[in-house]
Amino acid sequence: MTCSNRFAAGRSTMPATAPVRTELRSAGDTCRHDMRMPMEPAELQRAVAAGRAAVSALGLAVEGADVVHSSNRIAVRLSPCDVLARVAPPGPSWQASAEFELEVARRLAEIGSPVAQPEPRVTPRVYVRDGFAITLWTYYEPLSSATITAAAYAEALVRLHAGMRRIEIRAPRFTDRVAEAERLVADREQTPGLPDADRELLATALRRLGTGISGHGTGEQLLHGEPHPGNLLPTRNGLLFVDFETCCRGPVEFDIAHGLLPSEDGRLLAAEAVCERYPGADPRLVDQCRILIWAMITTWRWQRGDHLPNGSYWASEGLNQLRAALARYERDV
Repeated sequence: MTCSNRFAAGRSTMPATAPVRTELRSAGDTCRHDMRMPMEPAELQRAVAAGRAAVSALGLAVEGADVVHSSNRIAVRLSPCDVLARVAPPGPSWQASAEFELEVARRLAEIGSPVAQPEPRVTPRVYVRDGFAITLWTYYEPLSSATITAAAYAEALVRLHAGMRRIEIRAPRFTDRVAEAERLVADREQTPGLPDADRELLATALRRLGTGISGHGTGEQLLHGEPHPGNLLPTRNGLLFVDFETCCRGPVEFDIAHGLLPSEDGRLLAAEAVCERYPGADPRLVDQCRILIWAMITTWRWQRGDHLPNGSYWASEGLNQLRAALARYERDV
């Protein structure tokens, strides 16, 4: 699911029964491999009601509810208490994911890392209402005119990584994600529309880059997993990261490369500028990670039953981006 504006006001207010938006997503927002369907209008309305009820039961005033993000889970700004409720569909996997994300964010917030914080007026836990898994967060007023610069992004990521080195969280290695993409490429039933030449391109890129990055010898640590611009909020408190469901272990360059994906408005952070501001970053390894990420993004979009809005566009555009990135990398070697 896309993460942008989930801890801040959306560009428009949506009633509880509004249909799911299908706007063109940024490249970063296509990263997630998730086959679960967006909420239908009836389920969305139940989810909003569950969020309202959960917050009201905690003694906070709730008179209005504005859906600021709607996908396979929703984010609802509740007023006048100014709480952001993230509501996920019923199911143990959703609840486990919410618990993991909340625990990571809680620990990072406690040590002053640049993250969106859980709502401080209630106990930080997953609240279950009508089967929905609900987590409650601080609402941040968006700075709509703010532009994320390479220097600001690198500084925030350095601080985030420093905090992540201080907490103990079990998380999968980044190679688990690569292996999942390789399995999809190899399974023609799961990726039936992928042309043979493109299948070979993806398989080769995933295999070589996954192995090469893994064997690079660079130290690994806990990572955000997808710190692209859509998962970064410009606030009065500075840049804050959101969405820690995809935490993994790997080289910091894997996270840096996500920050170089195009934002919703098509802007790109300059790789050279970000690497210069991140002490010890290996530009060549960042390039390799960026190509690997494009290969994974593209693979998800070719999977049978992919429900991402504009997924067919990114299936083709991902291949174009992958070929261009490989050509630049080979030219610079």
